[in-house]
Amino acid sequence: MASLDSFKAKSSLDVDGKKYDYYRLDAVKGQVRLPYSLKVLLENLLRLEDGKNISADDISALANWDSQAQPSHEIQFTPARVVMQDFTGVPCVVDLAAMRDAMQELGGDVKKINPLSPAELVIDHSVVADAFGTEQALAINTKLEYQRNKERYQFLRWGQGAFDNFKVVPPGTGIIHQVNIEHLARVVFSKETDGSLLAYPDTCVGTDSHTTMVNGLGVVGWGVGGIEAEAAMLGQPVSMLIPRVVGFKLTGKLPAAATATDLVLTITEKLREHGVVGKFVEFYGPGVSEVPLANRATIGNMSPEYGSTIAVFPIDQATIDYMRLTGRDEHQINLVEAYAKAQGIWFDPNAEPDYSEYLELDLADVHPSIAGPKRPQDRIALSQAAETFEETVGDYATQNSRAYEATIDGENVTLTNGTVGVAAITSCTNTSNPSVMVAAGLLARNAVAKGLTRKPWVKTTLAPGSQVVTDYLEDSGLLEPLEELGFDVVGYGCTTCIGNSGPLIDEVSKAANESDVVITSVLSGNRNFEGRINPDVKMNYLASPPLVVAYALVGNMDFDITTQPLGKDPKGNDVMLSDIWPSPQQIDEVVGKYINTKMYQDSYENVFAGDERWQSLPTPTGDSFEWDDASTYVRKPPYFEQMPAKPQPVSDISGARVLLKLGDSVTTDHISPAGAIKQDSPAGKYLLEHGVERKDFNSYGSRRGNHEVMIRGTFANIRLRNQLAPGTEGGFTRDFTRKDAPVTTVYEAAMNYSAHNKPLVVLAGKEYGSGSSRDWAAKGTMLLGVKAVLAVSYERIHRSNLIGMGVLPLQFPEGQNADSLGLSGEEIFEITGVSKLNSGQTPETVRVSATSPEGAVTEFDAKLRIDTPAEREYYLNGGIMQYVLRSLLNK
Repeated sequence: MASLDSFKAKSSLDVDGKKYDYYRLDAVKGQVRLPYSLKVLLENLLRLEDGKNISADDISALANWDSQAQPSHEIQFTPARVVMQDFTGVPCVVDLAAMRDAMQELGGDVKKINPLSPAELVIDHSVVADAFGTEQALAINTKLEYQRNKERYQFLRWGQGAFDNFKVVPPGTGIIHQVNIEHLARVVFSKETDGSLLAYPDTCVGTDSHTTMVNGLGVVGWGVGGIEAEAAMLGQPVSMLIPRVVGFKLTGKLPAAATATDLVLTITEKLREHGVVGKFVEFYGPGVSEVPLANRATIGNMSPEYGSTIAVFPIDQATIDYMRLTGRDEHQINLVEAYAKAQGIWFDPNAEPDYSEYLELDLADVHPSIAGPKRPQDRIALSQAAETFEETVGDYATQNSRAYEATIDGENVTLTNGTVGVAAITSCTNTSNPSVMVAAGLLARNAVAKGLTRKPWVKTTLAPGSQVVTDYLEDSGLLEPLEELGFDVVGYGCTTCIGNSGPLIDEVSKAANESDVVITSVLSGNRNFEGRINPDVKMNYLASPPLVVAYALVGNMDFDITTQPLGKDPKGNDVMLSDIWPSPQQIDEVVGKYINTKMYQDSYENVFAGDERWQSLPTPTGDSFEWDDASTYVRKPPYFEQMPAKPQPVSDISGARVLLKLGDSVTTDHISPAGAIKQDSPAGKYLLEHGVERKDFNSYGSRRGNHEVMIRGTFANIRLRNQLAPGTEGGFTRDFTRKDAPVTTVYEAAMNYSAHNKPLVVLAGKEYGSGSSRDWAAKGTMLLGVKAVLAVSYERIHRSNLIGMGVLPLQFPEGQNADSLGLSGEEIFEITGVSKLNSGQTPETVRVSATSPEGAVTEFDAKLRIDTPAEREYYLNGGIMQYVLRSLLNK
């Protein structure tokens, strides 16, 4: 549909003799001072103005943005495309298939359930690093991946055939965010509209929080929950408030010893400390030109770790050079440059746009760092790493922790607290960055030349973000020394960073479980939350790829890698880290010589075709999916069962019990783990009852298409601490439907509450739901019977997802929390004022009344975190999927 074009903005642009229509930003008065990211949003509104979802007033409100005001004006943003990975993508396609069934039951046209925006899914989260340290590792892990995930892959192939506008990048290609920046991202989109070509900025939302990696290319995009992504695919705009924008000025140049990883950990620390949750972050200033595009992508990737919605760099010559390097079409490259310059969004290093808040970093102040042991923002100077480890290890050791004697590979070893059980070069964050990958290869080559070897207890893995990485490491002769140190390619996927690290070496696992040895991991990833990397690992550290190699050589975090020798050379001389650390000149020489456009063109030539194994999968056909009741991977979800064509009024919450009382920084990993399924857990028992052997459990992430597994895994993270059941760790709570309220599993308690028709609430602290954009953290919460979450504060995506599943997000009064209000979690809760939503109002607060077992009543007003009118509509419909389904039914 053509724009109303109230501002007469439509114009034309000639590129290589080809005419494009576009909507000129300079047609709107005042837009010049806007940050780059808001100009992209402004164009979105100009182009899609319809007088209903988007009005001329919305456009004027954005053009006249008050940088200092708190966000208050709602706009509707329509992304150009949606990207998904398979962990979050499979449930999206499951939901779309279920929506087709529901549409049919309601008498509608199933073909209305179809992506209207291009949707691309990259299968990258399913490979597990079972085999390692052998040249057969990739083949073994790939074979296991297909064995474990055959049902899921067949389902996705059905989806690719059943839905228009939906493409799948098969397994073994690369990590979603790297494939996105290297191939999928257009930077400037073009499509046939009303008989002419229309050009507009490439924007996207993705079902992975690290979608922001594409911000490094100048593409405005961010992570959303799978629920919100489904709505975007079905043509629903993303409702948002015009955000505050933080300007981050970069000056100077990185010192020789600092890597892109060090830079991003420094930025993460600064931004998390400043407070940017829910805000846009935009980089500007003369130092931007000193940041290569791969480093920009690394910085953008970490946006969820400091909490911002995006962390974007404007389009400039580095964008154009990167597009050319990665084999983009020459006309497309020319279109990007011409469009950016015509729209006034081409980067000017001397410009000072209007920002809400300002930060600055001199790149020269960046020094070698790691981060941990459980949060990405907890940066540690490398020179203080050993000292900091000694200060914090006591938080993880138990009174039973003792050294463990073992024989590994014929060598007698002693495993002590700090033992590195995993050293992994993994994750899109760094494997997309040639400078740090080449640095790792050069350090490995130098180490091998000095006669150094990895410690036998360290599980070493290399999981490149795309096949291009393997190509340039191989061509430059750097893959071989990495392999000599045990860093063989284990797969092209997220592996360790997502919890797919596979089992530790047996003796190391025994040390953790029999002697309570505190095992550590070092990975070049973006996430190091508790319980995420491996069940046997307690402390996790993020580090650059060359540092991952270095820690594999020393094998323990209780070691000052900057002052102690890593080992001895054949002549008995000490080998220091500085002796094997490559210089920037050496790195640049390899990058310049061995990385070329042809590599990218060859790698992505048939990116959607897949190999013979993928092509030979038997694939179901038809507009509707034939559900298999025996499947333990893909089952029809219950969200639309007996759903009426019109929603019922919402009501206040009465007689609710507390399912969990949680502290600060509870992540979506704590709520809905992606990793291993324990045999004695509710999910493990379910799988055993359905004939699945322990060796075939796979992970929670891979079974997200089965709600029966996922509801049993909700709040099942092994490191979750529920204050309602003190002394326990994992998915346990107390069941107040039973005499003396015994401790039981969260799932069993929730089912008992459901049988007694008792609604549930969750009490939580600050930053509730931080981490991955994990829709199952909200879906599982809803399916357990939770009607409201009462937290001190929320991370953006999870709050949105809760509403998308019909769960009320509430906040304690300013400065208060459960403890300060004297809430133990044993109370019975009443929440009143919710029913006001039925009349079109969104009250600022609702009244909470909590009655203790002794009869004492605590009352307070909780802030209702339904922030936009669209969110109110989602909640009134029971969730965003129900809202979209009803909207399409009535079209």
